[in-house]
Amino acid sequence: MERRLSKPQKQKKLKILIAASEVVPFAKTGGLADVTGALPKALRSLGHDVRVVMPFYRQIDRIKYCIKQTEKKISINIALVDHPAIIHEGFLPDSDVPVYFIDCKSFFDREEIYRTSRGEYWDNNERFMYFSKAVIEMIRVSDWVPEVINCNDWHTGLIPVFLKTIYAFDPALKDIAAVYSIHNIAYQGFASKDMISHAGLPWDIFNMHQLEFYGGINYMKGGIVFSDAINTVSEKYKEEIKTPEYSYYLEGVLAARDKDLFGILNGIDYTSWDPATDKCLPVNYTPENMAPKEEIKKKLLGEFGLKYYENVPVIGMVSRLDQQKGLDFIETIIEEMMKLNLQFVVLGTGEEHYHRLFRELTARYPEKLGVSLKFDNSTAHNIYAGSDMFLMPSRFEPCGLGQLISLKYGTVPIVRETGGLADTIKQYDFKAKKGNGFTFQGYNPWDLFRAIHVATDTYKNKSVWERLQQAGMKENFSWDIAAAKYVELYYLAIHNKNLKNTEKSV
Repeated sequence: MERRLSKPQKQKKLKILIAASEVVPFAKTGGLADVTGALPKALRSLGHDVRVVMPFYRQIDRIKYCIKQTEKKISINIALVDHPAIIHEGFLPDSDVPVYFIDCKSFFDREEIYRTSRGEYWDNNERFMYFSKAVIEMIRVSDWVPEVINCNDWHTGLIPVFLKTIYAFDPALKDIAAVYSIHNIAYQGFASKDMISHAGLPWDIFNMHQLEFYGGINYMKGGIVFSDAINTVSEKYKEEIKTPEYSYYLEGVLAARDKDLFGILNGIDYTSWDPATDKCLPVNYTPENMAPKEEIKKKLLGEFGLKYYENVPVIGMVSRLDQQKGLDFIETIIEEMMKLNLQFVVLGTGEEHYHRLFRELTARYPEKLGVSLKFDNSTAHNIYAGSDMFLMPSRFEPCGLGQLISLKYGTVPIVRETGGLADTIKQYDFKAKKGNGFTFQGYNPWDLFRAIHVATDTYKNKSVWERLQQAGMKENFSWDIAAAKYVELYYLAIHNKNLKNTEKSV
């Protein structure tokens, strides 16, 4: 059952800084960027003074986004080396939400954000240690001080650590509350214990209850332990990460903070994802007029080199191609899947093994399988609109956006019951005539196959299928709903911070 936050102090508007390693549209590798690009706008619409800070990567187009250099400069010592930075400023597109960019050439002027094809950058731990400290130093030279910093994933896990240690007695910073948002607990920022000295942190926090982690340090553990409130991106995932199976060895740390841990389901931006207004589609449609969806389906199949067949369902998939997303399940069942009366279109990139697999499969099943091994935004929109079903068999999925988008487009999801997928997709009940998709449990790929089989059989019953489509299109997962819950979380963090300050003064 969902644990509710306390009622917020609605009479006061907040000053909120969102710190993240990636933000749409400036830099993106995953769902984190979608959240940090959309949540600030929703918070701003509620009247709060919200701002964003991120690294200034080489790939960011300063001209396109009208990013200007400010006069503010900082210099931070990491491992006995001074690294200067200049603060740049812009705005989230189509908003008045300011975005600050930390411009440090030695750490962020790189070919890619986190890694190249040769692997991750060797100094990622120092890069995001620097960013975390730079966020705080930026505040010190600014005339704007937030009441709450919302930190996101391991890249900003040291911000709460810095605030509670070496900056704890700074008059300008001592009242800032820290919220820590976990988007994917599988990536934690594990580093050697030498990083404590590199960061200038006190050695007394190198213990099992604070920053120490199996002989080294763990950035995400630091964010969890030192923050004033914690959330993850769905209620189900909040429960999952407290178990050994999903926690990646942090279950004890999370158990110690359980009363301050909450699940807030991500929203989606309906200004970008709405079949009635989507500019990427060749024709638009609404729940009241679904006929154009079939026209989009025909064009989609043509784009993938497939022939259109009336009454043959198309299953779409837009995904990173790796095991987390259930690609090993698909590999197991694909031969039997191709025997069903369906067509399958896939868009995405990932592990080379799956690239080779899909190349081989498209050669063997040219009438039934279309694959594009890249990411193309327009094609993604057309898959959501032109498919009849959307496949997400993830092994774990903290929230998931694909299933939320597919609902809006009248494309029925087929998902594994995990994380945000379990929170948002309910198995269709043929007797009660309720539900919005098809689900399966466990790690058995043949459970996935059965779910696909049931979905394709149900597709033959047009009245039932239309009911499913309409149910999905009526769902509301807007950021307005999520943003209101984040505001409650921010007030809780401020309350917890003030309570700790009071206890210290007694």
